[in-house]
Amino acid sequence: MHAPATPTFSATTVHTMLSRGVWALPVYAVLLGLSTLTQQPDYATDFEAYAAYVTTNTFLVSHLVASIAGAAVGIVGVVSLAAVLIGSGARSGRILIGAVLSIAGNVANTALFGVAAFAQPAIGRAYRAGEEYAVALNADVYGPELIATAVTGLALFIAGAVLLGTATARVDGLRASGITYAASLTIFVVANFTIPILQPVMAAALTIATLAMARRLNQGGS
Repeated sequence: MHAPATPTFSATTVHTMLSRGVWALPVYAVLLGLSTLTQQPDYATDFEAYAAYVTTNTFLVSHLVASIAGAAVGIVGVVSLAAVLIGSGARSGRILIGAVLSIAGNVANTALFGVAAFAQPAIGRAYRAGEEYAVALNADVYGPELIATAVTGLALFIAGAVLLGTATARVDGLRASGITYAASLTIFVVANFTIPILQPVMAAALTIATLAMARRLNQGGS
């Protein structure tokens, strides 16, 4: 009795599958934009508004879908982009480092999204129920440990975006897309702490850039 044949994949098939995976990047960009359409009130200056905001269904869905699931979609896109570029003969060093840093940054950032999705609503509900400890609990949650995680994750995320974007820009036909990728993700992160209204704009720029990347790489040339 013969053993069942083991399915095999040709290099062309693998390349095609990975190329299609690059389409995850514009999906990720759209999710980033959706996650920034509203802004969280500052708990240091208006805890009541903050508590009301973080107890809405919109806040929870935004973090579960746009932020946490979005990070997973972004990782799929980054891995696919890196693999396609390296498989097409692009210089691998900067691409690999950029992909690794991007993935590490996204994974670290999901810790923040998880706290936001589950801890913040609980704190908000406690505050609105008249529990005096809610403000102190919020300060404890957003203490040095979480801040250090945030700084590390965002630094890795920016470094990965810059390296992967600039490496992509060296590929024929992807110069503008690669530069926009690096710049838009960097500004997106910085704007969160400076000019939040820029975040949806940068997400839109990222969407356009990654759509161009996916379209180019799915036409068979790089």
